[in-house]
Amino acid sequence: MKKIFLGISLLLCAALCACAPREKVVIILSTNDIHAQIQNFPQLATAVAECRDTASVILVDAGDRWTGNAYVDQAEGRRPVLELMNELGYDVATLGNHEFDVGQQTLAEAIGYCRFPVICANMVSENSPIPQLKPYVILDREGEKFAFVAAVTNYGYNNHPDGHDAIFEGLRFTDAVQTLEEYEYLRDSCQVLVALTHIGSKYDRELADEASEYDLIIGGHSHERINEVEDGVLITQTGRNLNMVGVTEVRLRGKEIRSLSFRLVPLADYAPDPVYQEMVETYRNNPVLKEKAGELTATADKVGVANIFLQALKRKSGSDVAFYHYGGIRRDSLSKGDLTRSDIYDLDPFISSVSVMEMTPEQMSKMVLTKYNDTVNKGESHRIDLFSTAPYVIRTDGYDAVEVIFPGLVSGRKYKVAMGDYVFKNYQGLEYTNGETTQWLVPDVLMEYVANGGKPLAPDNTLRQSVAGRHDDRENHDDRDDD
Repeated sequence: MKKIFLGISLLLCAALCACAPREKVVIILSTNDIHAQIQNFPQLATAVAECRDTASVILVDAGDRWTGNAYVDQAEGRRPVLELMNELGYDVATLGNHEFDVGQQTLAEAIGYCRFPVICANMVSENSPIPQLKPYVILDREGEKFAFVAAVTNYGYNNHPDGHDAIFEGLRFTDAVQTLEEYEYLRDSCQVLVALTHIGSKYDRELADEASEYDLIIGGHSHERINEVEDGVLITQTGRNLNMVGVTEVRLRGKEIRSLSFRLVPLADYAPDPVYQEMVETYRNNPVLKEKAGELTATADKVGVANIFLQALKRKSGSDVAFYHYGGIRRDSLSKGDLTRSDIYDLDPFISSVSVMEMTPEQMSKMVLTKYNDTVNKGESHRIDLFSTAPYVIRTDGYDAVEVIFPGLVSGRKYKVAMGDYVFKNYQGLEYTNGETTQWLVPDVLMEYVANGGKPLAPDNTLRQSVAGRHDDRENHDDRDDD
């Protein structure tokens, strides 16, 4: 009799196990802030292929696919990075602020060229060639639904992404966090709800605090490597320049998420895929960009690169003083030896223009002070943002700037000033007379300067700006990423 009961028990257990839902595993691979650094795409291709061989995969990108590599940025329509993404089979992407660098018509064409959906919930196309994008997509993997809702930063000046006001005409941007909150209802129609964002870690954390229905936030914009949980929501980011791929493992059983885990995987760990390697080499086979533009006698660090900008603008414009902003200088260093045209375009992929005007030291001080105390782009505040040929000291109360002193300039006197047109058109607290934007393009001005009559150029790595009275232990010139 005991054997009969044992046999029945075993049969019942087997039946229950057969009825229990099996665990399903889906891998979400993520990139963000590639910034045209396509040299690691062959390694990414290998990583994606290996993952697809063993699991169900969703491949996503969180914006800023270009601006940072002349071989992409000087190509028509920024096509190289898009062709690589199409070939690799991305499933969905959102916009970053630098997608708009190319202008609205080119961006519209780029979106149409993509073989994957580009989504953004908080961009409203009112009078623009850019189509109204879908706010979300729902993808099916292993019979389960994954909803991706996207947003781009609107936390710059005038409630649009960082960039020139003019390139956003005809577009309106709603508050990213509030807009993403409006799509929490998708929880009812999917097993996994993902925010695909280009808003920066500060606002990703705010979203996690305010919108608990999201399971996962895949972020970008702040160039950080992030793997953290905020109020039960997993927040991730891979840094910048395609050095890492994000791997989020989602384990599901029935309607329940059993686990969410994230890890960063260095792409240097993978051998390059030969097909993608050949594609990259083809893009880089541009003899014009490989031409010599100049030569440095020593390595220029970030300050040295800034001083090249400043001296180039000052010489070209015949100005008394030149300014250039940190975020407009897209290389942290230039190595000793030959400089190519590609190097110069990498310094300013935006193809900025030179603006000139007249300013008094008091007006210069107000410009620097206002930027230091920036209450809109807080990530750019409380740091030296404006390099200058004229030395200055920012005096603080321990945190905020209270005055800016230009010891070498005469109070009340008007000086001719040169700067990039981004500062001229977008910085708050800017007062001047007789201002205009010239036809001189910054890359051309840099080319002319580094040519130096055929002689090697000695870089100047001396910082001429300082902060006095700050109570914390940060350096006057900190090591930071550009967004």
